[in-house]
Amino acid sequence: MGFFTKILLTSVCVAVLAFWWTKPSFHAESLRGARVLVTGASTGIGEQMAYHYARFGAQVVITARREKVLQQVTEKCMSLGAQKALYIAADMASESDPEKVVDFALEKLGGLDYLVLNHIGPSPFSMWEGDVEHIQWLMKVNFFSYIRMAWKALASLEQSKGSMVIVSSLLGKMQSPFVAPYSSTKFALNGFFGSLQHELAMKRSNVSISICTLGLIDTESAMEKVSGVTSMPFYPATDAALNIIMTGATRQSELFYPWFTYIVAATKHWFPSISDYFIRNSYTYNP
Repeated sequence: MGFFTKILLTSVCVAVLAFWWTKPSFHAESLRGARVLVTGASTGIGEQMAYHYARFGAQVVITARREKVLQQVTEKCMSLGAQKALYIAADMASESDPEKVVDFALEKLGGLDYLVLNHIGPSPFSMWEGDVEHIQWLMKVNFFSYIRMAWKALASLEQSKGSMVIVSSLLGKMQSPFVAPYSSTKFALNGFFGSLQHELAMKRSNVSISICTLGLIDTESAMEKVSGVTSMPFYPATDAALNIIMTGATRQSELFYPWFTYIVAATKHWFPSISDYFIRNSYTYNP
């Protein structure tokens, strides 16, 4: 093993150990009675977050597009122990719906302690062939609605010393084939909310922002897209959801889930050519 490789591996090990040693403790009791708004909560990670918050005894408002499914999720949240569970159907591509959702949560809960932004719009898993209109629409859903909701909720979160939790992706840290529209929205999220983290800290704001970088998660929509196309490992949505909640509750600035996504993202900067080779060869492409 070469000297440089030894130094690199040692540095990685030290960084990982330092991260775990300094990681703050999570206390489930801190979420009892917490007022939480979770978006994209009719399925996948958002649905699992709603159930976890319910088990912790939180007051939960959930939103997505499908009203019937939202009703079923809220009923299950109540059965799991939520102090309150309410829903509001909304279209995040709308100019007005994102702010209406926040207004609804503020009215029904009397304020917010956690704003958890998780929703995404559907996007094809394929080569990009010039559909600019789709990217414009997807940016409304995956990016601009996040900004609208964050600004609308900021004053209440300031009063409650609350937290914004932004669910992003490894695809917002490094480029990958077949996901150009989706990846562009996640890069935008990371850029905007990373800058906002600095600004709030400089103003000594009471509000924390947690940006959550996720790898491949076994949601139904993700599995449908990548089945037979990639050899990348996938991880359970319920575990991802719990890690996101813990990150927000402990006011950490960033989450990488699973843990090795941090190494993958760093490797892109350390060894870009090698990283690009492995990325391209982890997919099956039949033109």
